Amino acid sequence: MCARGALGRTALSFGLARAPDAKISAIVRFGILGVSMSRWSRSPVRCCLAVLAAALSLGFSAPASAPRSGEPYPGPYWVNPVGPAARQVTEWRGAGRAADAELIERISLRPQADWPRPEGIEQSVRALTGDAARAGRMPVLVAYNIPHRDCGGLSQGGAEDAASYRAWIEAFARGIGDRPATVIVEPDAIAHLVSGCPGAPSAERLSLLAHAVGQLKRGPATKVYLDAGHSGWVTDQSTLLGPLREAGVDRADGFSLNVSAFQTTASSAEYGHRLSAALGGKHFVVDTSRNGNGPYADGEDPWCNPPGRALGTPPTIATGDALIDAYLWVKRPGESDGTCRGGPAAGRWWPEYALGLARAAGAA
Repeated sequence: MCARGALGRTALSFGLARAPDAKISAIVRFGILGVSMSRWSRSPVRCCLAVLAAALSLGFSAPASAPRSGEPYPGPYWVNPVGPAARQVTEWRGAGRAADAELIERISLRPQADWPRPEGIEQSVRALTGDAARAGRMPVLVAYNIPHRDCGGLSQGGAEDAASYRAWIEAFARGIGDRPATVIVEPDAIAHLVSGCPGAPSAERLSLLAHAVGQLKRGPATKVYLDAGHSGWVTDQSTLLGPLREAGVDRADGFSLNVSAFQTTASSAEYGHRLSAALGGKHFVVDTSRNGNGPYADGEDPWCNPPGRALGTPPTIATGDALIDAYLWVKRPGESDGTCRGGPAAGRWWPEYALGLARAAGAA
């Protein structure tokens, strides 16, 4: 049994997200990775460290910031302290816009995915995962560089060719190393393919996705979710099954739904359950970042900066659904979908849209 005093002191140490020495740092890492810790269980203090490290792996570490009253526990995910929402809070407070800054804090204080730029990917990912690990947290990262990305749409781009992509995703995986990370693999890539995207060779794309899953799963603490579109897109799920399997979903931790989209959590869960059943019980995650008011139904391009949308369920591992591993904010609320409805280029911070999302969500 663990001594109560030792457990309390150990919990305090981990609550501060600082490792007092190299041994404890190693224990934290082993706990996150799920490695056997029997050799550390010979004393009460070591027993406590082992138990607490295991708890960290399940997301029971102290949150980076205190959750609001009644808000779901966010779990193990990292809040990037220098994101655009955090900078906006500082700017607006300095300009006397305290009420607006408080609304934007509903975004800045919650975990969101990082979408590292293709350039210098290994260094960028190493920096992000390192910062998160030092905080005792797990980052959510998005690998988004498949050739012919976004089917030539507003987020078009991607690697020049297959060889470039393979080298890029290998560097991405090296950047993670053995540190904890959750990776969403290539949003929309499979859904675009089965929807008939011209110019995206299916065999090559599926081979590249399988390579991405394989490389990322070499990391002992990397959780990988292969994107599967959303409930309002590919209605005939049978068309997704073959491509998902060829792309390596069986080796991944599961699939992701609703990335950058607005489908409700309920419809995403129902869609995910049907897809999971067809895939042998694979788990999934849902992007709830902007789905608080569901999809926009009153105009063209409902996917591109639609008005009247709201923040959705805050990120959490407490989903109440055995198949849903987490609700995540994969799309960073306030970043534009593209140059439509007065928005800036895709991925650029748009403070007015962020403010609208927070206001529409009502009281947190």
